[in-house]
Amino acid sequence: MAQRSIVIGGGAFAGLALALALRQGLGPEIPIVVADPALGVRPSRDPRATAIVAACRRLFEAIGVWDQVAAESQPILDMVVTDSNLEDATRPVFLTFGGEVEPGEPFAHMIENRHLIDALVTRAAAEGIDLRATTVAGFDSGSGGIDVTLGDGSSIEASLLVAADGARSKLRERAGIATHGWDYDQSGIVVTVGHERDHGGRAEEHFLPAGPFAILPLKGARSSLVWTENRTEAARIVALGEDEFHGELEQRFGLHLGEVKALDRPRAFPLGYFVARSFIGERLALVGDAAHVIHPIAGQGLNMGLKDIAALAEVIVDAARLGIDLGQADVLERYQRWRRFDTMAMGLATNSLNLLFSNKSTLLRSVRDIGLGLVDRMPPLKSVFIRQAAGLSGEVPRLLKGEAL
Repeated sequence: MAQRSIVIGGGAFAGLALALALRQGLGPEIPIVVADPALGVRPSRDPRATAIVAACRRLFEAIGVWDQVAAESQPILDMVVTDSNLEDATRPVFLTFGGEVEPGEPFAHMIENRHLIDALVTRAAAEGIDLRATTVAGFDSGSGGIDVTLGDGSSIEASLLVAADGARSKLRERAGIATHGWDYDQSGIVVTVGHERDHGGRAEEHFLPAGPFAILPLKGARSSLVWTENRTEAARIVALGEDEFHGELEQRFGLHLGEVKALDRPRAFPLGYFVARSFIGERLALVGDAAHVIHPIAGQGLNMGLKDIAALAEVIVDAARLGIDLGQADVLERYQRWRRFDTMAMGLATNSLNLLFSNKSTLLRSVRDIGLGLVDRMPPLKSVFIRQAAGLSGEVPRLLKGEAL
């Protein structure tokens, strides 16, 4: 049958990667439109950095983007986990992970968001994807298609609309899809720091009573911090002057990499957990943060969104090859079945980890430290955890295996 356009609302990682995956699998005959006001701001000014796990790096390789950013990425070569109070003089290591899922393949890379977003935009433009620096203002769906109205007044007759517009998704709201979850009384402080000594590709996760303090290596003598605090305390810390903030930072970071210095202004983001009641509507699919938000304790938020787009792209391309309407209900149901259970399982796992580690209980601390020590002495179990963290367990979409659609 004749297929109409696919419109993607949201031009960050998930939206742009989905557009490229669909272009690869569907060819140029089906128009693909990505709408996001941020597409008008180039180069990207996003100061954050992200851990890209092995499966998602394979996705970026498959859609022709990773080679453009590989030189700016930092492989995570190993990881250590500690558990201590903030005032403790030492932080004994309870758990270590080697950083390879396959020989020569690190389980994750750190990369600054701006490099990856700019590479995705450049590749999308080169592939003929229609990039619109505007919003999706509204839509009206029916059995024959979905009429999408953009913020610039134009309209598109489409087969499918994809909501990739973030945790506060207007498209999800307009579709009447509720979310279920809760807020944590925590905020994540994000800041990039420089240090005197080289990190050697080592990531560190210090479990402190307020929450995890993650040190993630970047290219050069720099690291990205994801620092969890009580919301009131986080607001106080980010409002401090440079000298006072340095004191808080040094107390948590330590001096193992020499003198440390914040390279940008710290920002705090409220943390919560929610999952959309449904990942689909009539000719509508939710991906990424529009579908789910989890605690960053395991560093899986963005990677779960990329798993969404890999699964959705695969079911759409499979439908197109069978001549099936891309937006019909059974196509979207297959996507929902594929992703919903994994999402719920990961969300509950991260919530349980946060409850277990973000507290001041001496008894819980003793129990979890014994558990971490036992895991550290069981290499087969550690290998299972590494593959899970790298996104290579369960039913893996083809793109996450590095295979073209």
